Formats: sequence, structure tokens, C-alpha cells
Amino acid sequence: MEKKLYKRKDSSIHNHGLFANCSIKKGSRVIQYLGERISKEESSKRALEWEESAQKSGEGLVYIFEIDEQWDIDGRVGKNPARYINHSCEGNCEAVNDDGEIWIYSIKEIEEGEELTYDYGYDMEHFLDHPCLCGTKNCIGYIVREDQRIKVKKLLKKRKKKPSKCK
Repeated sequence: MEKKLYKRKDSSIHNHGLFANCSIKKGSRVIQYLGERISKEESSKRALEWEESAQKSGEGLVYIFEIDEQWDIDGRVGKNPARYINHSCEGNCEAVNDDGEIWIYSIKEIEEGEELTYDYGYDMEHFLDHPCLCGTKNCIGYIVREDQRIKVKKLLKKRKKKPSKCK
């Protein structure tokens, strides 16, 4: 039996995470993201339900991956240790759609004991709903995909400069 490349442990990023069980070479297929295959309509319904409860509880919100224009994968359903991989603004992995299956690949050499992370790639539309706790030097405090971080930084600066209106 092949040794698992990961193990679940407590994480400083978001309670739990997956960590390298051994050294992992760049370009390695690390773990498949599993779950229930659901329609886009069902995906939207579930996301709205989770958002409300997650805001109250502080638990993770999004475990849905897009497969294609018709289908998504709900990673909260079934055995899916990949759902414990946390976001990082300087991730060492990436999620790849391989013919309708979501696989997590290493994009850097990963040392034994290092936490597995990837950029969740969220759009900036609702960035205030997704605070980032990765703590890397490129972190802007919100989970936003890399190509939109400069725009978010500018928005945040504008918000800080607005004077308070007291009566």
C-alpha cells in the first residue's frame, strides 16, 4: 500500500489543515477533492444556506468546486480530507480540473510537516465575507485570487481615508 502524502492536524490558519506526511516533489498529484456531484441550481441553494450558518458559527463556508458549466462537487458530503486544505496567498499547491475530477497538485517542493495550502481563487465581489488568516507577506487580509489583490488593496485604502461623519 502506498503511503499517504498528507495527514490532518491542527492548523494556525483555520483550526484544521492537511500537512505533508513526507517530502513532496513539485508537480506531484497530492490528493483528489471528493464529494457529491450536484447541479448548479443545487450548488447555489446549498451555498446560500451555508453562508447564513457559517457567519454565525465561524466555520468554513465554501466546499464547492466547479466541474463544468452544469455540475459542481460538494466537498462537505462524504469522505473528503482535501476539504481541510487551507487557503494561502502564497500556496504550495493548486487545484486542477482533470477531466471532471478535481486534483490538488504541488506547485513547489513541499517539506515533510509543511501545511498544504492553495489560493482558493475567490472573486473580489464579496471579499469582505472571506477574511484571510494565512499570515504570509503577500496576504492582504482577505481571500481573493491573486490577479485581483491590487484592486482590493486600493479599495481598502479608500475606505480608510474616508472621514467619519459624526453629528
